[in-house]
Amino acid sequence: MNKKHEALAGWLFLLPALTIFAALVVLPVIMSLLLSFTEWNFLSGVQGISWKGAANFTRLFTRDRKFMLALTNTVFYAFTTAPISIAIGLLFAFMLNDKVYLRKVNRMFFFIPYICSMVALAAVFRFLFRVDGPINAVAGALFGAEPVPWLNRTSLNRIPVVCVMIYAATGYNLIVYMAALQNVPRELYEAAMVDGAGPLRRFFRITVPLISPTTFYLLVVRLIAAFKAFSALNIMGVSKTAPSLVTEIYSNAFDSYKFGYASAEAWVLVAVILVITLIQMVGQKKWVHY
Repeated sequence: MNKKHEALAGWLFLLPALTIFAALVVLPVIMSLLLSFTEWNFLSGVQGISWKGAANFTRLFTRDRKFMLALTNTVFYAFTTAPISIAIGLLFAFMLNDKVYLRKVNRMFFFIPYICSMVALAAVFRFLFRVDGPINAVAGALFGAEPVPWLNRTSLNRIPVVCVMIYAATGYNLIVYMAALQNVPRELYEAAMVDGAGPLRRFFRITVPLISPTTFYLLVVRLIAAFKAFSALNIMGVSKTAPSLVTEIYSNAFDSYKFGYASAEAWVLVAVILVITLIQMVGQKKWVHY
């Protein structure tokens, strides 16, 4: 069989997957981009589409206070959950990397929240942060504190969301960091100990620089995941008072049937994620050591 026949056979094998990808990914993306410049109520049918140009994007940043609140909340969720979950994951990975009693069992317990459904985790945390839940009960027993309405007070209801997102992400970060730590040469630690370097100095001078590519990867992944926060907010009942961009997009699309406006919000989300990722790609040249 010549190269042309081999190439043709390869494309034929790829054709079903490419067809599905084009129908379920490429086409919806193109349609969403076109709809972002229109006004369309889904119930009016295709004939109800009217061209609005950049009016949707102008309204988002000038008149839509709820969208700006959702954008602010999303940035808050991303820049709190990502670094905290990464730091906690690194801490426990470093502790479990040495000879620790029941190390494999501990790793399994840390990883279980990541593979659990976010719906289930959010339901558990909603129970924990209820006014009559365990968090307030423990705080009252230890410190005599009054019950706090975590989920009902606007100034506090983002805290339970951040907690469940950190809890869900830490296990994955820990497993990835443990793989990275095992690739750090032990000879470097031995040489540093001979030179009199203490544990903290060895950690920040050897461990942190050598696992910086892993840190960069986790930072990108965790920020993108935080920007797509949806299930936790819906299940915990704070999607109206502390919305994220995704919950706002869902509300406009499937509650109000404003598909054109929701598409504009979705493309703003894409732009925000793209800009933050590009900033990280540029900035990583100064702190990531390959």
